[in-house]
Amino acid sequence: MQEISLGVPEPILERLPDDDESAAADMQKAVAGWEDRLNRALEDADDEREAAARVLEAIDRFEERYETYDELVPELRAWGQSPIYAIAWRTLYADVIAQLHEHDELADHLDRERNARLVADGIRLQDL
Repeated sequence: MQEISLGVPEPILERLPDDDESAAADMQKAVAGWEDRLNRALEDADDEREAAARVLEAIDRFEERYETYDELVPELRAWGQSPIYAIAWRTLYADVIAQLHEHDELADHLDRERNARLVADGIRLQDL
């Protein structure tokens, strides 16, 4: 399977406050770490299905983090705080998920693996 390449979209970095360069650096460092871990997971996988399963697990974690930041935005606003960082991280997680689905070879395997999980979950629910 091809190596995964991820990045922080420029529009996300442009929305961050100009006086805080550490947030942009943190985001770039985080994305580089995710890219490295995902590529190692792909290398260590025995076959394409296992590789897709590992990437799908990462996507599930990214979706959970997206939801966490999404829930945080109105809370911050209610307390009179700026939600700019929560919005930026939420958007980053959504974009990284989209980037993973844009990898042609990986996208097909992700769809198959997600469908296999849905079927497996459905069968288990029916057995109860």
